[in-house]
Amino acid sequence: MNSNLKAIMLITAMLLSVLMPAAYAVEPEATVDKTDPYNMIKVVAGKTFERFANEQLAIQADPNLLKVIVREELMPYINYKYSAFKVIGPHLKNTTAQEREDFVPVFREYLVTSYAQVFTLYDKQPVEFAPAENFDDKKIVAVDTRVIMAGRDNIDVSFKVRKDRRTNQWKAFDMIAEGVSLLDSKQAELNSIIRQKGLPYVTELLKTKAERDIVFKNKAQQNDSAEKKAG
Repeated sequence: MNSNLKAIMLITAMLLSVLMPAAYAVEPEATVDKTDPYNMIKVVAGKTFERFANEQLAIQADPNLLKVIVREELMPYINYKYSAFKVIGPHLKNTTAQEREDFVPVFREYLVTSYAQVFTLYDKQPVEFAPAENFDDKKIVAVDTRVIMAGRDNIDVSFKVRKDRRTNQWKAFDMIAEGVSLLDSKQAELNSIIRQKGLPYVTELLKTKAERDIVFKNKAQQNDSAEKKAG
């Protein structure tokens, strides 16, 4: 994983963590309106972290439960197929329909594991959501947020959300932290491997990564890791 991607994942952890407070809490039975991208991001984050808080003891006993939470609470609102095809990018025409069909669910599980691991790193910082804008004539919108960092520069994060013209529903497909796209970083990381070894090889590579267990790091390890990344 390259340094830009690592930084984005750490920023994701900080952003997700701030959505647990009561200001963003929602009732468990609350429905998610997929026709409003701005409200969808807030509600989904609130529901996810409410469940995360409620199941802390079970999660500590079995960290892989985080994968279940991500699958059930986040993935229904992520357009992982669109993201997968964007990662394949210019190599799409050199792949077969079967290779793409094999890649998409593996990429989905890779995202599940990546975000589940991110949940183990969370810490509490305030977050601000930019006001919602009119999206009536938009196909893609950016839901802008700002993580407030005490004694440090604030972190700007945008969730890219895309409208399905058939259903008129919105799903997230990318996150941009401090101007760096998670999707672009992943494409850059895999581009040369797809070109040199083919999509089936990358599918197997991501399958191995997706099967990894979720592991909690202690605070000292997290701080040491953060110092190395900053160095």
